[in-house]
Amino acid sequence: MDYKDSLLMPNTEFPMRGNLPKREPEIQAKWEETNIYGKVQERTKDRPMFVLHDGPPYANGDIHIGHALNKILKDFIVRSKSMTGYNAPYVPGWDTHGLPIEQALTNKGVKRKEMSVAEFRKLCEEYAYEQIDSQRAQFKRLGVRGDWENPYITLKPEYEAQQIKVFGEMAKKGYIYKGKKPVYWSPSSESALAEAEIEYKDKRSPSIYVAFKVKDGKNVLDQDTHIVIWTTTPWTIPANLGISVHPDLIYTVVEANGKKFMVAEDLLASVAKEFEWENYKVVQTVKGIELERVVAEHPLYGRDSLVMLGEHVTTDAGTGCVHTAPGHGEDDFHVGMKYGLDVLCPVDDKGNMTSEAPGFEGLFYDAANKPITEKLEEAGALLKLTFITHSYPHDWRTKKPVIFRATAQWFASIKDFRNELLEAVKETNWYPAWGETRLFNMVRDRGDWCISRQRVWGVPIPVFYAENGEEIITDETIEQVSNLFREHGSNIWFERDAKELLPEGFTHPGSPNGQFTKETDIMDVWFDSGSSHQAVLLERDDLQRPADLYLEGSDQYRGWFNSSLSTAVAVTGKAPYKGVLSHGFTLDGEGRKMSKSIGNVVVPAKVMNQLGADILRLWVASVDYQADVRVSDAILKQVAEVYRKIRNTFRFLLGNLDDFNPATDLVSFENLREVDQFMLVKLNKLIKSVRESYDRYEFASIYHAVNNFCTLDLSAFYLDFAKDVLYIEAKDNAERRAIQTVLYESLIALTKLVAPILSHTSDEVWSFIPNVKEDSVQLTDMPEYQELPNAKQLEEKWTAFMKLRNDVLKALEEARNEKVIGKSLTAKVTLYVNDQAKSLLDSIQENLQQLFIVSGFEVAGSLSDAPENAVKFENTAIVVSKAEGDTCERCWTVTPEVGQTEGYDTLCPRCAEVVKNNYSHLA
Repeated sequence: MDYKDSLLMPNTEFPMRGNLPKREPEIQAKWEETNIYGKVQERTKDRPMFVLHDGPPYANGDIHIGHALNKILKDFIVRSKSMTGYNAPYVPGWDTHGLPIEQALTNKGVKRKEMSVAEFRKLCEEYAYEQIDSQRAQFKRLGVRGDWENPYITLKPEYEAQQIKVFGEMAKKGYIYKGKKPVYWSPSSESALAEAEIEYKDKRSPSIYVAFKVKDGKNVLDQDTHIVIWTTTPWTIPANLGISVHPDLIYTVVEANGKKFMVAEDLLASVAKEFEWENYKVVQTVKGIELERVVAEHPLYGRDSLVMLGEHVTTDAGTGCVHTAPGHGEDDFHVGMKYGLDVLCPVDDKGNMTSEAPGFEGLFYDAANKPITEKLEEAGALLKLTFITHSYPHDWRTKKPVIFRATAQWFASIKDFRNELLEAVKETNWYPAWGETRLFNMVRDRGDWCISRQRVWGVPIPVFYAENGEEIITDETIEQVSNLFREHGSNIWFERDAKELLPEGFTHPGSPNGQFTKETDIMDVWFDSGSSHQAVLLERDDLQRPADLYLEGSDQYRGWFNSSLSTAVAVTGKAPYKGVLSHGFTLDGEGRKMSKSIGNVVVPAKVMNQLGADILRLWVASVDYQADVRVSDAILKQVAEVYRKIRNTFRFLLGNLDDFNPATDLVSFENLREVDQFMLVKLNKLIKSVRESYDRYEFASIYHAVNNFCTLDLSAFYLDFAKDVLYIEAKDNAERRAIQTVLYESLIALTKLVAPILSHTSDEVWSFIPNVKEDSVQLTDMPEYQELPNAKQLEEKWTAFMKLRNDVLKALEEARNEKVIGKSLTAKVTLYVNDQAKSLLDSIQENLQQLFIVSGFEVAGSLSDAPENAVKFENTAIVVSKAEGDTCERCWTVTPEVGQTEGYDTLCPRCAEVVKNNYSHLA
């Protein structure tokens, strides 16, 4: 007979190759068909809620690897929570207003000037929905589970209606005001920008030192003294109305080149070096506070330039005398307000100089630098001109430089509730912990929030104006606008005139003729997304406020984390989140920023088409995501190799459970051999560690723990020697059923433990597990950690054995290299041991030959008896020799007993017994 037919070889239809790019879409189609999200929510509906609130990606363009990192991390958390005792809904969202969509339509040839605002906004809306559909398909392809058919979208009427209420509530509390203040202004976008819309890039700028002659020294400075200022923005010189000095600094007046100049004493040496003053003489020192209200003369226009005291003045660079233009800087504005200066801003929306800058009208601000510098030189006021490259704010959308420019804008007053904001930051749980310090400092230092934009694609600022110019924001008007937006959407603001938008019969003392106008600015998009705690968490029945967790990239400390906190604390007095978790940015394999021009961009769609979404998900689990993370083809290839090992482990487990029925064949813990008990102890440790890691959002720990369990505990040890039992013994052999029990428990536990990470593979594995009642692993709970009897003693004993076994494996490897043996089953191992190792080996009931996967084994004596040729270790010395006897045709063991059973000439007695009792019909 062919003895191969008598072996119980692994049998499973679970494929060895993942073929994920083909198989995952099939699995996802099944999820869709069975409404897996709905089933999970139905199963967990009576549990305590855990809400991870989705920060809305912008609806424009294909998703990038940063999106994939973000959405996959969220999916890990939501899936693990729904398997550990929570009802964890996930409602994805999209941010849909703002300049990029306007720009995209313009790039597509839409002529905005030839249509009404309402018509253009309609096109913006259609474009946004197209982008949402495209991105939704890509996010779903990642295997992210959520309420994809009912997302929240910031352009939806019900969302806009709640946003209006947030604005109204803040206005009611006095936090909203209109004022002329310098804000970040983008000439390329022709709009104000928020801090979160700014990015810093290097820019080359002129660096000039200018002398302002004293006009009235107030008996402190002589009239022939020149106050020296330094600036890198010569175009702001026409807007100069003052000079700021620090009250506590000492200032020196020096004679050089026949003139007198004043600079801060601490900066005198660097200034003298800059001007190449070889011989200069200090003629006067004066404290900053004494210089208050000295008047200097503007070098171009002869008007007064007032010397003021300002705490913002430093000695980091320059001269310690700061050129002050209240229309072009925040500090300049505040000090100017204190001293009653005008807010002069001679630059228009497009960045061109106006008639308030005589001699430079019509010039683009950057182009005005040169003629202004030339005029200063003509006037004898230019002391030095060089060029510097420095970090400068740019519009993150157009990538063009921005300026500070005073315009009439709507603001949310942060200072009025700053203390409550700081308290809310302290009460929030931060992951990583430094997030608290980062946001705390931002809130502590930030100015008022400019919430208006001079665009059309966004939520209108719901303010009316009376005939006398008075602003109208009342409970009644807010309620009316909110209701109109909920019913018709915000386009109605641009379709109807003010009178039609106001409540019927509305009157106001400022409008005796009953005429009203409306605000034309829209709200900052960060106000849109920052209102989601009310427009989504409060609006929807399946969510709750505050959310348990916000999870976004670290750039959102100044973005969504910040704007959400501001609106929520303003309206409710509390943060909108209990916890905030942030992740880093994605870089290439060498740690560089990804860029199309370098060609180092990793595209999620391409990775999924080549390797599969589960490889991308496993990569996310493998990295320390709270820092910046690296990704490249080489890195993904390594991850794919780990995936292959995990998949092969699943396949081995499934293949060896083909004839196992847990209902009848499961062996109780106390009836298992010690080695089997030890494996269940190790499995339980894994369960405990993985569950704790999910709770702490430490996915890399799970990745390593699961990988180590599969490769070291199972493949390299337990499964390695188990084959001799699983394949060789009779089907119902007690040792075989014991091992199958461990395999079954490991298979069920591992499938559940990796389900949040390998969402497709775990569902695929689940479909092959015999006798499971749930349709999907997603409809199960994580395995529970169990306190097993004698777990500590078992682990100590068998960990010591594993160490000794490793010594044996090393000795076998050495003998194999020296051609003493071939495969390990051709070997006999002779051990010389110390008392500790002897005691350990004597206590083991299992077949040691089998555990070492050799054909001969003996303990021949103590360490001191070891011959010269023994391979020596700490507790053992090992001699490896060829096993004596013949090779059993069925189990490949080498033994002199082969052929001793009548009728079975090529089998060892064990195999002969198994075949005779179970397979005689094959003879």
